[in-house]
Amino acid sequence: MRAAGRRPDELRPVSLDVDVNRYAEGSCLARFGHTHVLCTASVEDRVPGWLKGGGQGWVTAEYGMLPRATDQRTDREASRGRQTGRTQEIQRLVGRSLRAVTDLKALGELQIRIDCDVLQADGGTRTAAITGGYVALAMACRHLQEIKALATWPLTTGVAAISCGLVGGEPRLDLDYEEDSGAEADANFVLTGDGNLVEVQVTAERATFSEAQLLALLALARKGTTDLAALQQQALKRR
Repeated sequence: MRAAGRRPDELRPVSLDVDVNRYAEGSCLARFGHTHVLCTASVEDRVPGWLKGGGQGWVTAEYGMLPRATDQRTDREASRGRQTGRTQEIQRLVGRSLRAVTDLKALGELQIRIDCDVLQADGGTRTAAITGGYVALAMACRHLQEIKALATWPLTTGVAAISCGLVGGEPRLDLDYEEDSGAEADANFVLTGDGNLVEVQVTAERATFSEAQLLALLALARKGTTDLAALQQQALKRR
């Protein structure tokens, strides 16, 4: 049995709290167990220079961890003068995942920037950022519709993400840090609301894995993201 008596196919306790920032056009505090990520969506009346005059918008993301998000303090990346490769890779993943379900033409020449700040980390921060980031993005799009800045709804479907892994040879859903650090293989899956894959990141850490094990992890991810999609819709209805 896992920590807190979780089954192998069971998510940690998940909550998606909206309107946690009074200024942002959309905001969501995503809690996956002890992992807490604050996601805010800011609408900007401009697009990157290479998109100017093209009649389409853009969705991008930034990601960062607060100094005491983990058991030991880490310096802010701004104080070091550069972002780590991990930070850059995660924020690009979040941006790609959200653009995959956005009709950029429908945005017009607006940019929506999703800021994902990790308040507390216990594994799965990137997947929590994507899942909460979608809620914040949807709220920002709803705001744009309310002020009649959008003619059509720009989100084509939902998107959510979850981690999986092989721990002691057993496929498990939604790994916390202890499980992730000891896993033989770990994976992150990003799936859309209609069941399509956006991105799959799978790595053998301590041992190789079979195709059958990979498919078992994918099956867990489908179950997990289906549950997360329902929670996203509930959160958006509460606004």
